[in-house]
Amino acid sequence: IYRSYENSTEIGIERVLKMSSLPAVFDFANAEKEICDKWSTEDTFQTQNSLSEDRSDPEYTFYDGPPFATGLPHYGHILAGTIKDVVTRYAAMNWKKVERRAGWDCHGLPVEYEIDQMLNITHRDQVLEMGIDKYNETCRSIVTRYTKEWESTITRLGRWIDFKNDYKTMDTNFMESVWWVFKELFNKNLVYQGYKVMPFSTACGTPLSNFESGLNYKDVRDPAVVVHFPLLDEDGTSFIAWTTTPWTLPSNIALCVHPELEYVKMLDKKSGNTYILAKSRICQLFPIMNNKKKWKPKMAAELFEIQSTFHGKDIVGKKYKPVFDFFDSKPESGNYFRILSDNYVTDDAGTGIVHQAPAFGEDDYRVCLAHGVIKKGGELPCPVDGNGMFTDEVPPVKGIHVKKADDTLIQLLKDAGRLVQKDNLDHSYPFCWRSDTPLIYKAVPSWFVKVEEIRDKIVANNSKTYWVPNSVKEKRFHNWLTDARDWAVSRNRFWGTPIPIWASDDLSEMVCIGSIDELEKLSGTRVTDLHRETVDDITIPSSKNDGTVLRRIDEVFDCWFESGSMPYAQKHYPFENKEKFEQGFPADFIAEGLDQTRGWFYTLMILATALFDKPAFQNLIVNGLVLAGDGKKMSKRLKNYPDPNLVIDKYGADALRMYLINSPVVRAEFLKFQEAGVLGVIKEVFLPWYNAFRFFIQNVERWESCGKKFVPSVDKVKLTTNSTDIWISAATQSLIKFVHEEMGAYRLYTVMPALVRFVTQLTNWYVRLNRDRLKGMSGDDTDAEIGLQVLYDVLLSVTTIMAPFTPFITEYFYQHLRKLQPSFKDSVNGGGSSNPIMPGKSDSVHFLKLPAYDESRLNQSAVDAMETLQSIVELGRNVRESRNISLKTPVKNVVVIMRNPVPQTISGISGPLKNYILSELNAWDLTIVNKEDEHNWVTLSLTPDFKLLGKKLGKKMKVAKDTIINLSHNDAVACLEKGELIVEGVTIDTKVELTSKLSFSRDGEHWESASTPSGDLVVAVDCEQNEEILAAGLSRELINHIQQLRKKSGLELKDVVEAFFCEEEGLTIAEDAVSKNVHVFKAKFNGSVPVPKRYAPQGIVVLASEVVDIGGSKVEVSICRPTLAVKNCTNPVISKILSTVPPEDIVQDQILSFSVDDTSYSLKEGDDFWKSTVAKMEALSIVAWL
Repeated sequence: IYRSYENSTEIGIERVLKMSSLPAVFDFANAEKEICDKWSTEDTFQTQNSLSEDRSDPEYTFYDGPPFATGLPHYGHILAGTIKDVVTRYAAMNWKKVERRAGWDCHGLPVEYEIDQMLNITHRDQVLEMGIDKYNETCRSIVTRYTKEWESTITRLGRWIDFKNDYKTMDTNFMESVWWVFKELFNKNLVYQGYKVMPFSTACGTPLSNFESGLNYKDVRDPAVVVHFPLLDEDGTSFIAWTTTPWTLPSNIALCVHPELEYVKMLDKKSGNTYILAKSRICQLFPIMNNKKKWKPKMAAELFEIQSTFHGKDIVGKKYKPVFDFFDSKPESGNYFRILSDNYVTDDAGTGIVHQAPAFGEDDYRVCLAHGVIKKGGELPCPVDGNGMFTDEVPPVKGIHVKKADDTLIQLLKDAGRLVQKDNLDHSYPFCWRSDTPLIYKAVPSWFVKVEEIRDKIVANNSKTYWVPNSVKEKRFHNWLTDARDWAVSRNRFWGTPIPIWASDDLSEMVCIGSIDELEKLSGTRVTDLHRETVDDITIPSSKNDGTVLRRIDEVFDCWFESGSMPYAQKHYPFENKEKFEQGFPADFIAEGLDQTRGWFYTLMILATALFDKPAFQNLIVNGLVLAGDGKKMSKRLKNYPDPNLVIDKYGADALRMYLINSPVVRAEFLKFQEAGVLGVIKEVFLPWYNAFRFFIQNVERWESCGKKFVPSVDKVKLTTNSTDIWISAATQSLIKFVHEEMGAYRLYTVMPALVRFVTQLTNWYVRLNRDRLKGMSGDDTDAEIGLQVLYDVLLSVTTIMAPFTPFITEYFYQHLRKLQPSFKDSVNGGGSSNPIMPGKSDSVHFLKLPAYDESRLNQSAVDAMETLQSIVELGRNVRESRNISLKTPVKNVVVIMRNPVPQTISGISGPLKNYILSELNAWDLTIVNKEDEHNWVTLSLTPDFKLLGKKLGKKMKVAKDTIINLSHNDAVACLEKGELIVEGVTIDTKVELTSKLSFSRDGEHWESASTPSGDLVVAVDCEQNEEILAAGLSRELINHIQQLRKKSGLELKDVVEAFFCEEEGLTIAEDAVSKNVHVFKAKFNGSVPVPKRYAPQGIVVLASEVVDIGGSKVEVSICRPTLAVKNCTNPVISKILSTVPPEDIVQDQILSFSVDDTSYSLKEGDDFWKSTVAKMEALSIVAWL
């Protein structure tokens, strides 16, 4: 149907409503691609931003953590991107101005590691040989390798983010702001250089921060050895220590005990050796002691003898002989090889004595420093280079990686007679998050930010933020902050932002540079790039020693420092956008994965606190990890997950988006990705939603085919008196209210279940209950229009409120729904992309403002009544199933008994909703039992709440129970109404401490009942079957088969057909059923009735035919094109000619005149022919039942 608006020829607009454009089987993915193209062509995203700018909308600040573009996006990125897109779309449609700018993390280990692999670089010196400039240029060449693929995937996902105006951490402006951040910290005395034991990646040759070391733990098996250390002043006695890092033993310079722990001097009877170890750890030498079933205390005398007992503090200072002599001749060794004490020593494993290698243990370094074994800034044994290889200080394992040197060193211990025990230990161990190789702990000189000094402020600022879920903030993140240590921000690498400190050789004079201008002012050199190859050779004249210069220190920033500086650096703050940044800081919203609690969230919080004493953000959503379907980590190598691009191409992005945000992963839990879950969204939500939309368009088309014009009117919606209209409007407003409440609390995961429930209510209840009414089959055109008005209002409201979540399907719906709006004609000549915004005129659903809920349409009474209707219908269906009564077969009576229903519910289901219940249950009558008669139908039983009453009644509980459960119906009713029951002198609150339940108790085998789990609603059905009922059931079967044939033939609602049936010879089961229910068929088929095929006119065209089972009989059912029916005696040639005349062209009493073979004929409608077979049969009384 094409219908033009006034002057439509001039403005070039037509409203087109054609079912051909709405296929029964909808390809969501393909439709999304078309919408993507439309958005791209029309620049819809930028138009939304421009409209916001034009309205001067208030700012909503969003920070997007920059990803690395050295790999392709995976489900983790898609999940986080979906969360960000939903929230920012929601803000934009609430008319907030939201800058959504893409960013890329370009520096650091992820890039360098790839280049090292590409160029086969295994040592730092190789980079220096090739030149930092060449190395960095190679790094620069790959950092944007996959940006196009990222843009393609993210755009196809429906995420709106500005790729044209993106930022990169390698941009000069970004790097200059990073310099400014660091100088601010430097000026606040929050920066220092220290010598600290840190997690160290030997594969990448650089230290990692504590939070980086926590990103990738794996279960490993390491050698565990017990080694003895002979005392110098007591021959034959040794300390024994246990370690899982034998490679650190060459660097041992002390042993540590717990000062208050009890230690023993013990003779090992088997070996004859005397050892000192913690008393509670003797079991380390004799594992049988750990077996409670086998170990008997008397066995101890056979294994060992305790010679003396003492505390750890009593042996502090004692000297021992080192296991290796690699460092015993050092000048500092006079302080080495003695017993120290510290509370960090435990007795939960090992021997209670810990060997100390301060170059490879954080506690080792701290304890040795505290006891004067080493000096701060002084030399200490560290025979391992930056690649994890032993140096020539340990000749037996020179050039061997520490993790591969264990076996050699253990053999040396064994040969020297120092090995007491060798075993293996399975434990969790940190791996490098980039190279996936084991980390070691190694003392390295680093530049630190004083996190510990501002830790209390950081914790206080965290309390000002809102997290979803809150538990991550209050537990995981809070605990991490309260134990936060100084942050090592330097890396001994090349591709990164250089740390802007120029210093003298001895670091006695230092200058921290905060801008390009400042560097030019002090050095006389103007630069346009800030990477090492540009700034490393720049010198600054010393202000203290004439003739000398300051040179930049060697290190670059850890890339986490750059990402933590992102809020400032992306805007080139404070050099540009100063006021704009400060107005929008802290950010309204950020979102990333759970792993960022020790990463980006942490660095943001540190730097924002250090700079401004504020949190960097106000609201945060933390997502969990997306795992493969088998619960394992997704692996490209294992191919244990479907390619996200293929999933999107198969099911569409909307389905994937909704699957992800409806999962536990949005609550920071794990999600085992199942492709079937994405399909489930299509089946459970999108297809029913689409079918309701298509049904609406289909019936508006039918409405307008009669020469009427459908114009949406909210006023008509509000004036409806139909109970289901009022209910679905209330449910829609409730959904809108719910979405706003939940999005205000950033709880995305609650929206999808609410939408599923709503779509179910809309399609399974509202549309189904009103299907005939909406089709115009009720005979009341005004009522049909009101129903369509309500359905339009619901569809447009839900389409708009769900647009941030499912941007594609809602855009598709809107593009059709908008054409019905009078303002649609104003969309031409740029009107659709301009303010003011209004449905119809505006070119995209994403330009609209999200609807606010209409409180006047929230109607709890209507909702309650409808919920009761649904419960009645569902219980009634259960009863039918239990008696094997088909829904096509009617039942005489449905009886409903409710416990204390509100008057509005009773009036609803006994009044305007009654016919819906009768129709749904195919019942002839509905009886609502009043309170006075309920004892004739049900028994009210009471049960004590044992948990509440147990303590209250004590020993009287049994008597009370017997009394309560044996109350008669009337007594139970009376005590509930009174609110109390006295048993054994104890007053029981019947509303709180008892539970009540109705049970059907009426006699008669023809009754079948069902009740709700709570027992407050009972539905009983009279299941008696007689000839009249069975005939009505068979009629329903025949109606259903005719409808199925129409559907298979692709017919539309307005298409008229004639139906015929043919039974096996001698049988009249179908004809008998039709004859008894003519009124049912006429109501269903607009006056038409299926009739026996023997009455079909000559030349009738069969559209579809099928043999079906009706009442156990095989019946051929046919639907045919409407054909004029003629008198039985009519000339066959005339009959054939009349069969070509469309019945819809004939009016009552019309005379057709024509000639055949020079013979003239004049035939009158109603005398010689009729518009249908049924009309002929009625006129001529061919069968008694017509």
